[in-house]
Amino acid sequence: MKQTIAFFLTALLLIGAAFGCTAQAAQTEVTDSDTIQSNGKLIVGITEFAPMDYRDEAGNWIGFDADLSKAFAESLGVTAEFVVIDWDSKTMELDAGNIDCVWNGMTLTDGVKAAMETSKPYCGNAQVIVVSKDAADGFDASSTVFAVEAGSAGEEIALENEWQAVSVQAQADALLEVAAGTSGACIIDQLMAGAMIGAGTSYENLVSIQALNEEQYGVGFRKGSDLAAMLDTFLDGMFADGSLAALAKTYGIDAALIAR
Repeated sequence: MKQTIAFFLTALLLIGAAFGCTAQAAQTEVTDSDTIQSNGKLIVGITEFAPMDYRDEAGNWIGFDADLSKAFAESLGVTAEFVVIDWDSKTMELDAGNIDCVWNGMTLTDGVKAAMETSKPYCGNAQVIVVSKDAADGFDASSTVFAVEAGSAGEEIALENEWQAVSVQAQADALLEVAAGTSGACIIDQLMAGAMIGAGTSYENLVSIQALNEEQYGVGFRKGSDLAAMLDTFLDGMFADGSLAALAKTYGIDAALIAR
């Protein structure tokens, strides 16, 4: 009988200790917002992509997404630090802790939403075909080699349609391929095409001839991150007070904003 009581008491002590450890672990769990505030910075993974993220003449990162991420970081009491990533490796960079978020006109594909904790969509977009003016008439996708950014929505569309495609590191490189004549066309974001091709740009001889889909932009964080919900609250506030629309107008994308 004494042995039974002793065993019972020992079991209770072990269970109590286990619950104590669990409670302590819950109390000491470190969230992504804790981490960035401890580091004093929000590390933002981007590619160079006007009008979302690009450099001004002084070499500073500007653009709709760049300015927005700076404002969000400031609301958290930290600064935004920009890191150019290989777009095809964005999820690995995030999971490895090399960046805190992917914020660069990222299409909310099923794959992205499965791999990341994402914000609500904030901008509409489409993938478009860009060619030289001389090639626009009589364009035939089935006989064209497309330049596409590796890991992008444009690459997905090319593969789905079984079009010939060459993967490049960034959408800006895809434009260069077409301008140089090494690819017959490219598939890039409509917002990028609006900012970078046509009259008054460096690519006056390039035109957008066809929209291929409709899509939405969002921001990606590590799976389970508390930062996605915090960003949604922040963007809701900016939309309500008109500052989000004002920023979008600065970069000529106000028509693409999604109402919140």
